[in-house]
Amino acid sequence: MVEVKNLTKSFDGRIVLNDISTVFETGKTNLIIGRSGSGKTVLIKNIIGLIRPDSGDILYDGRNLTSMSKHDLNMLRREMGMLFQGSALFDSMTVLENVMFPLNMFSKDTYKERQKRAEFCLDRVNLSGSCDLFPSEISGGMMKRAAIARAIALNPKYLFCDEPNSGLDPKTSLVIDDLIHDITKEYNMTTIINTHDMNSVMHIGENIIFIKEGIKEWQGTKEDVITSNNQALNDFIFASDLFRKVREVEVEEMKEAKEAKEGKNPAAANASGTATPADKPTV
Repeated sequence: MVEVKNLTKSFDGRIVLNDISTVFETGKTNLIIGRSGSGKTVLIKNIIGLIRPDSGDILYDGRNLTSMSKHDLNMLRREMGMLFQGSALFDSMTVLENVMFPLNMFSKDTYKERQKRAEFCLDRVNLSGSCDLFPSEISGGMMKRAAIARAIALNPKYLFCDEPNSGLDPKTSLVIDDLIHDITKEYNMTTIINTHDMNSVMHIGENIIFIKEGIKEWQGTKEDVITSNNQALNDFIFASDLFRKVREVEVEEMKEAKEAKEGKNPAAANASGTATPADKPTV
């Protein structure tokens, strides 16, 4: 679990993050969303220690990052996995060598053990047949999966993803979303994702934090998004006609299901296979 308490950050007198408090839960995909310039990236940089906040605390399972020594911070970072927006694979290294890179830097295992771990991670993301290929020889989706394999190579407790679906087609984006979600559950990690992708929000948003002008405007789940009355959130999420129509359908279906459950809508009850009072046999 990563807990942020009363976090504030400013640059040249301009407040970018204003008294943000939130909890990123273990074993869930935690999403940070908001307009460009809202403070999402600055929040992530504060959480991983690239920027020091003006005030506030950042707790990693009770350990306060803001008061750590340089040595302790470096040790904490060994527990982190990073998935960068552009994958950030080394062009001169093969896929296998890219995944082995953090192992070569931080692991004390033998070369064969490190190689075995890298091959296991590549197999986990369905890239076992691409070990000897270079990044220029694989697709964008495969590059992203290779980057995920590298991010989990050290078996991190915390996984940070910056725009993981950037530049990917909708179908491949869903594959990446599912992979991140499944790995989060499988390894019980605290996964924090910075994203603009509304498909991701509605697909894997188990804990969503909406940042507006440096303030935590709203927090909830993907189910809560549908029924939210927060105007700023609705204007952001349902900006397109498609998403507005999807929301209308979802709300109507939820309303009908509720009425059917309460016995107020016989047609909906019959459609769902639930007997109305008139349909029930007399005992």
